[in-house]
Amino acid sequence: MLNSNIYKAHVALLGANLIYGANYIIAKGIMPEKINPNAFVFMRLACCVILFWFIKFLFIKEKVEQKDFLRIALCGLLGAAANMLFFFHGINLTSPVDASIIMTVTPVIVLIFSFFILKEPITKNKLLGIIIGGIGALILILYGNNSAGTSSFLGNLFVFINATCYGLYLVIVKPLMKKYNAITIISWMFLFGLMFVTPFILNDFTKTNFEYFTTSTYLVIGYVVLFTTFFAYLFNIYALNFVSPSVTSSYIYLQPVISFIMVGIYAYIFMKDKYAQDINLIKILSCIMVIIGVYIISKPPKKFA
Repeated sequence: MLNSNIYKAHVALLGANLIYGANYIIAKGIMPEKINPNAFVFMRLACCVILFWFIKFLFIKEKVEQKDFLRIALCGLLGAAANMLFFFHGINLTSPVDASIIMTVTPVIVLIFSFFILKEPITKNKLLGIIIGGIGALILILYGNNSAGTSSFLGNLFVFINATCYGLYLVIVKPLMKKYNAITIISWMFLFGLMFVTPFILNDFTKTNFEYFTTSTYLVIGYVVLFTTFFAYLFNIYALNFVSPSVTSSYIYLQPVISFIMVGIYAYIFMKDKYAQDINLIKILSCIMVIIGVYIISKPPKKFA
């Protein structure tokens, strides 16, 4: 039975990261022509608040202690508000390939923040991984100004800030996840995130011209809300019950692969010329450097008898 659950956990992780990998180009496809990034963030957060609170109301009868709300609010600021704003504005400006590679640096960022906040030690191997992965990400961010295709320095920088916010969120939320059900934390986190961004982006949402929306526009929005946020979060939560966080994070390597494939399909099968130059040797080498760095970090230390 345990092996069956572990197998299902790996299937769930595969599904979540396939969703994430495809999201880079799918979400980019309707911005900014159909919808402003700010309006997209508002729709995503508002819909997710409804979905997660519905699940919580039905299945999770759990209260949060008042002393923990400040930490949850900070999680909402980093893991929902800033994370989504910088991601959507970043992907709006840059290549899906660049964004997916930069996001794989998240475990490196988590390790750095864990050292400063949780006082978790950094070994020589992990320091080497940080340096290699960091150089790979930095090369890609700076290359955005000179690269052909849809790459952008500012877009790459926004995606990196998004990864930084998300990495810091993962460190800050760790004590809460040990204390409460994950659905409880996510429900409150998205609610706080929505509260933080609404004063700044509601105006963009109200100015959205829904008459220009086609069936494909609604399908993309539905994909981002239902799959990228709701189902992907649930898949990851389910998997964490049966496999370690290091196994869960290792699946992030799949995202650039999926993004490369999706961009290739768009460029050479659907003849989307603007994506034709999004894959080149420098991006592939940057991706390899980041993956090597993260692999070194996540590799467990050898145990001696």
